[in-house]
Amino acid sequence: MTGPVIDLGELRQGPDLDTARLPRPPAARGRPLRGVLVLVLVLVGLAGSVPLTPREMVTLPAANNADAILFDDMIFLVEQLGATGQRTLTATRLPDGEQAWRTSLPVEGRYWGVARQGGTLLAVGYESGTDHSGTITIALDPETGAYLWQQPGRPVALPDGGILLWSGEDEAAGALRAVDACCGTVRWQASVEAGADLTPRDGERWVDRLVLLRGNAQVEVRDTTTGTVLTRAHLPAPRGETPRVLHVVDDLLVTIDGSPSVISAYGLDHLDRRWQIPAVGETYVSACGVLLCLQSQSGGMRTIDAATGEPRWADDRWGWVWPYADRLLATAVSSAGPGSEDLVVLDPPTGRVLVGLGRWEIVRYDVDKPLIGVRPHPDGGLVVAELDVRGGTVRVLDVLPDASGDCRAATGWLLCRRQDAAFGVWRLTR
Repeated sequence: MTGPVIDLGELRQGPDLDTARLPRPPAARGRPLRGVLVLVLVLVGLAGSVPLTPREMVTLPAANNADAILFDDMIFLVEQLGATGQRTLTATRLPDGEQAWRTSLPVEGRYWGVARQGGTLLAVGYESGTDHSGTITIALDPETGAYLWQQPGRPVALPDGGILLWSGEDEAAGALRAVDACCGTVRWQASVEAGADLTPRDGERWVDRLVLLRGNAQVEVRDTTTGTVLTRAHLPAPRGETPRVLHVVDDLLVTIDGSPSVISAYGLDHLDRRWQIPAVGETYVSACGVLLCLQSQSGGMRTIDAATGEPRWADDRWGWVWPYADRLLATAVSSAGPGSEDLVVLDPPTGRVLVGLGRWEIVRYDVDKPLIGVRPHPDGGLVVAELDVRGGTVRVLDVLPDASGDCRAATGWLLCRRQDAAFGVWRLTR
């Protein structure tokens, strides 16, 4: 089960998880660059010619195998103790860079995220070296690092401030468990048989609905706060051996299944079928304003009307597209790969290119704030810029000669790995 719901500050190693608020891409993403831009092509000069006053910086010495997370006004550093699986978690306050606390995490394993839900800090990792390996969530006091509770499973936020935990790895049986953030008290729980598929309806900050697929055909929709089964239905069995894939987009449950594949949409409240269309290699469905974006692993995408399934526009140049600030932000198939990618802004109803933003790696994605992007400077270090999707402009903020990558931005700060393997934190605002 994945989804961008608890605002986990993500470690740069480890499996994909419930991170920040970026939409989930297909397993392989393609990307495209438009030839003729309708408004203005924003060409950002590398900022070596722009006199910029260096920002204050906090430096955290760290080993190559250490990981750092920037979250609100705190830096969390996860370090391995010797050759063991034991990890320590150190909290450092900004802007002074003073250590707030340091604690040993009680479970050995690899930790790959930190989140805050209400007054509780959550460290999420994968327990290893025991008979009970699997994802684990450990709750700590954010002010002192004191241990509060631990539960198996990865967390997602609930609308009322609680936490939903899903435990179960791959084909193993698992459990759903809703708990209080403060103390881990269980509100409701349900067992989930091996092979079942869980798909959340992702809100901006939490998950309120959960779709459970049993045996490739039996579907039920649960209220995540109470655990109540709101509706259930038996969907037509998919043709062939292809596993059924579920996506929840606003008030629709969208399935991709069969051979040849078909895409079907059902109302989430009653699981009544709304429409069905042939798939053309698509493996991923997402919201694109009033439209649905259908995207394939090999690159290229098309849009359909969410209410009827009728086709609207298609373009094989875009590998990944998502809504942002009343626009669509797209990446170019031609720039596919790790790191920086070519970004363009599209008009949602028509797919028309409005502006090109250049080649950037996005390190902050928040619909309430401009994007923050970084890219390598030819003389070394990183260029940092603010990308205004609605205005179609790019404003260079700084050139960081000591930064090497592995960046994350939040609450006015930018954290990156430095050339010397330490972590540096720079101000995003002057």
